[in-house]
Amino acid sequence: MLKQKRHFSFQELLSAYYHCRNHKRNTINAAKFETNFEVKLLQLEKELCAHNYSPGRSVCFVVTEPKTREIFAADFGDRVIHHLLIERLEPIWEPKFIFHSYACRKDKGAIKAMLSLRKILKKTPSSHFLQIDIRSFFISLNKEILFKLIQAQVKNPEIIWLAKKIIFHDPTSNFSRKGQLKLFNLLPEGKSLFDIPNTRGLPIGNLTSQFFANVYLNELDQFVKHNLKAKYYLRYVDDMVILHSDPRQLQVWHDEIDNFLRQKLKLELHPEKTILKPGSQGINFVGYIVKPDYTIVRNRTIKKFKNKLWQFNQKILTKNPIQPIRLWTPELCEEFRQMLAIINSYYGVFKHADTYHLRQHLYEKHFNILKLYLTPANKNFDYFIWTEEK
Repeated sequence: MLKQKRHFSFQELLSAYYHCRNHKRNTINAAKFETNFEVKLLQLEKELCAHNYSPGRSVCFVVTEPKTREIFAADFGDRVIHHLLIERLEPIWEPKFIFHSYACRKDKGAIKAMLSLRKILKKTPSSHFLQIDIRSFFISLNKEILFKLIQAQVKNPEIIWLAKKIIFHDPTSNFSRKGQLKLFNLLPEGKSLFDIPNTRGLPIGNLTSQFFANVYLNELDQFVKHNLKAKYYLRYVDDMVILHSDPRQLQVWHDEIDNFLRQKLKLELHPEKTILKPGSQGINFVGYIVKPDYTIVRNRTIKKFKNKLWQFNQKILTKNPIQPIRLWTPELCEEFRQMLAIINSYYGVFKHADTYHLRQHLYEKHFNILKLYLTPANKNFDYFIWTEEK
């Protein structure tokens, strides 16, 4: 009797688990899964081979930063499956993606997107730019079109089966609500998966949704690069920038892109987020304001960081107003270390822009109690270290 071929091996699941754990190790679901994780992975392998796998319950909540959005967080076991699928699909799709597609790709990201835009603007300081955004992108994405795009490139029927299972899964059929329930009332009309048929929309919060977004909009990328022959075009998720010396050409491209999205991908451009201006006025892209001769960070980002610093300092003063600098418990030490990670994350964003004086000002005027424990690692204020580590 021939042994059944296992298209998804335990070793692949184990690799996907480790990748998933690296991102979510401190969550409750990750801790639960880690108990007897080998048994759970063997069960997932069995379900995949028998085609009995179905996604489990999601956790639904609403976030308000940077804007109000509905999030569906998959169960940890399903996240492992997401990593497994992406590890199979990435080698197929990566060679097909354009160079200037920056979201959710290895060795790309928001900072690389900004640096590329800055380089282009320095090269073409007199150019105009067209910035466009897709209206309600994740909620509007057509699942049939997405699945056909996957089908056209993937030969392995097992991968096609799993992709279909994830694409057409309806997270609203099995979920629990968490967080502040009143925030659900703040969702704009048409911005919830509960409001639309299951033929449209991907849950924000899943790794697969981010990858599928690149697969879907790769059709647009190819159209812009090869049909319109736009030389300077960058995309981060559904935020796109095109540069050209002639603003009339950009307007023509805008209309052709709008028609392509409507006809081929069943999407629409957001009319209130379309910008056509000289590049010298600055381009608000991936958290930065990029100009030909310098780059700054958005005021909203700076304000948010200042607020985090203020809240932390107030928290310490509330705990012990007489001796606010005393690290008297391991828990408080851990809070300081978490705050250090947040600070270095923000400064990692700041240092790629022309923000030396901003970084210095924030340290001198807003760190307050934190200055007793954190010191700049260098004279450029690139990041901070514990005082005793210096």
